[in-house]
Amino acid sequence: MFTGIIEAFGTIKNITREGSNIHFDLGSTLAKELKIDQSLAHDGVCLTVVKVGEEEYRVTAIDETLSKTNLAQWGVGKKVNLERCMAANGRFDGHIVQGHVDQTGVVRSISDENGSWTFVISYDPAMGNVTVEKGSITINGTSLTCFNSKPGEFTVAIIPYTYEHTNFHQLSEGDRVNLEFDIVGKYIQRITKGYM
Repeated sequence: MFTGIIEAFGTIKNITREGSNIHFDLGSTLAKELKIDQSLAHDGVCLTVVKVGEEEYRVTAIDETLSKTNLAQWGVGKKVNLERCMAANGRFDGHIVQGHVDQTGVVRSISDENGSWTFVISYDPAMGNVTVEKGSITINGTSLTCFNSKPGEFTVAIIPYTYEHTNFHQLSEGDRVNLEFDIVGKYIQRITKGYM
């Protein structure tokens, strides 16, 4: 389980295909603290660490993950948001995040608000996901609050600290992002639709 509070960046150093899987080798200050078989969120995607070095580590994405996230579009040099699993004695500074991406969205617009930025994100509402005004959303693993919430679209505001310490500063209009919708909202929606 995660909280959507980004700890560090990982930089993709190498990408290797093996059958339908892709191995990503990343450099990060977190590398020396990781261990094999540990879960680590990468832009909101929970991946298992399979190899560890002093400054680099490796994770593997299977076809199912590649088809539901933006990982297939990653390239060498990309900065990735990283978060380790929440410690049992930790604080919920964000919200409950599973690291299971529901679908991808697209950055429709970015506005400089003279001290902060607003990002309008669109997504396919046919997949059944919803946001609510002032509800929680995870974008590339970052816990945020939505506003201007409507079917298939919402807006988030990014403060300078978040802009600098996550990969939001690398995003451009048209970029695809990983979305994990609020788990409480997902359960309520399933219940009201009459199926589990």
